[in-house]
Amino acid sequence: MESVRSRGDVTSDVPQIRGNREVQCDVLAALAECRNHRKWFAQFAEPYLGDSPIEIGSGLGDYAREWIPLVSSFTATDADPASVLELKKEMAPYPGVSVRQVTLPASERAEHSCLIAYNVLEHIDDHVEALRSMRRLVRPGAYIVLVCPAFPFAMSKVDVATGHVRRYTKRSMRAALSSAGLEIVSVRYANSLGLLCYYAFTSLLGKTPSEGGTMTFYDRLVVPVVRLAERIIARPPFGQSVLAIARAGGGRAVPAEAARSAWAAGSAEAAGSAEAAGTLDGR
Repeated sequence: MESVRSRGDVTSDVPQIRGNREVQCDVLAALAECRNHRKWFAQFAEPYLGDSPIEIGSGLGDYAREWIPLVSSFTATDADPASVLELKKEMAPYPGVSVRQVTLPASERAEHSCLIAYNVLEHIDDHVEALRSMRRLVRPGAYIVLVCPAFPFAMSKVDVATGHVRRYTKRSMRAALSSAGLEIVSVRYANSLGLLCYYAFTSLLGKTPSEGGTMTFYDRLVVPVVRLAERIIARPPFGQSVLAIARAGGGRAVPAEAARSAWAAGSAEAAGSAEAAGTLDGR
């Protein structure tokens, strides 16, 4: 799998990106301001990164910047040709970072140490085949870390405009992972209060997330409280997102040191999942 090195390496011969481009850009810009939320969710993947992870759907590279200092090499990707070219500019200052155009499902194979896909799977019609594609992009025993929007009742005009074809429950996520032949390590909800705020903001009030204002208030004042609460209540009964940790068959699991670091970072669920998989004692 080669890095994108020039405009000629980016092809427009991909399925049309679903949704409203203007709304998608506005939402990405708004999310880029949510520093507390980003750092919180970035920690979910940290114990599983390994030395050379790949991120599917890197967008503006906001999450990539959180993970790049922790790894030897990093591959950032996007399906949209325009986004790939912009991502190349954003990632240019970072040595060891490759940028590629990747559209799933795909038949490519690679040996990445981990695959991260945040808010990607809900855009893909054949999500089971997309998960099989993800499995082919990592080495045996590597982890796949997914974050997807939760609960179909919260599907709003914003979801449609940003190209979502579904929202998940824990049950539907587990079914997709199992159908793709992945080993399920953990599936849980995250950002419980975020679901209520999102539903009220988008479905009841009919608004679209934008820079400043409500998003800034939520990120600065609400997210730290919710994050603290979910360190105590490791498995909230609902949330704005479904967090799934899966594993490609074969190979060794995540090192014990990485799992322990999850506890130190406040990601009790990630460390608990690793323990359940028998990694804390070296099994």
